[in-house]
Amino acid sequence: MTTGTGDSRAQGRILRAKVLWSNALWIGLICAASLVSAVVACGLGSFPSPPAETLRALLQAVGIGAGQPVDPALSVVVVDIRLARVALAWLTGAALATAGCVFQGVLRNPLADAFTLGVSGGAAFGASVAIISGLGSGLAGGAVADSLGGLGGSTGLLPLFALAGALLALGAVLALGKAGGGLRRETLVLAGIVVSTFLSALISLLKSLDEESVASIVFWIMGSFQGRGFEHVRLAWPYMAVGLGLVFWRARELDLLGLGEGQARLLGLDAGRSRLWLLIGASLLSGAAVAVSGVIGFVGLVVPHLLRLVIGAGHRTLLPASALLGGLLLLWSDVLARSILPGGAELPVGVVTALIGGPFFCLLLGRSGRMGLRAGGGGA
Repeated sequence: MTTGTGDSRAQGRILRAKVLWSNALWIGLICAASLVSAVVACGLGSFPSPPAETLRALLQAVGIGAGQPVDPALSVVVVDIRLARVALAWLTGAALATAGCVFQGVLRNPLADAFTLGVSGGAAFGASVAIISGLGSGLAGGAVADSLGGLGGSTGLLPLFALAGALLALGAVLALGKAGGGLRRETLVLAGIVVSTFLSALISLLKSLDEESVASIVFWIMGSFQGRGFEHVRLAWPYMAVGLGLVFWRARELDLLGLGEGQARLLGLDAGRSRLWLLIGASLLSGAAVAVSGVIGFVGLVVPHLLRLVIGAGHRTLLPASALLGGLLLLWSDVLARSILPGGAELPVGVVTALIGGPFFCLLLGRSGRMGLRAGGGGA
């Protein structure tokens, strides 16, 4: 009997070691692919650059390598324009995928993402207000932006309005959720639907009141990195860093929440408090991402599903893997958005992610349905 128990424990340790090595290998591969992709992506576009020239320009920009000088025009395109865009696309994809993973785990809903709790709708409403009021341009928002420490920069106050709208939407959802007694996932989903629907109606009202701004609002809502620069990176990354810190800090609690609220409480977890902190972290990630890129769908929905099939549902591994793969996916989606049309024309990156993510998610849904669809270890 003792021998059998010892053999079982040894086999369990071997199995866990194999899983850890496998997951570490996947994460390492995605990291390597992200680094290579960043260099390649900086050389792609209407003014292409060979990978070797691109790498040399990037290295010289950080003071590494003082060999053959780089063409100044190439350096401007690669470092000043494309590097900022690549960095922002990767950060945005990482934030959206991580937030989607958290929303699915907290709500135990495989279809949950930033849209479910109205965070994306709040950001879209805030941006719409900025566009209609004329604060979305650098010229209109410059004076106020300077008083805020230059956060608006040449972009005006549109990102700040979008971020404020996302956080206010989350506050409204939490207030409605608590009205039902505690932060239960059922009341949170219902509150999110109510807030999201109300905000969509307000955006439609704004469009009808100012028809001249409709095109700008629609283009922003479709999502794009066109014209984005390092000022957007500086605006977004502090909020993303705080959000990532919160969700990684409480990754184990996501696993416990996936067991169900009753089981989580038996294990000593304050489910309501954990949900609150996780939702705040995920909303900071979503709000910061949407504020600088517009509304981009499917990244937060598809990436966690795909990775659960590969590395399992343990969130201490799933969260960093989602961040890495989400960044990689959105980086290449943006490359397609700025390269697929001739003459330097661009597609909104939200259109590209929808065209890629829609059919791909249908395939994942069919496969997951046969295996028993899971989200964060729990049922829908």
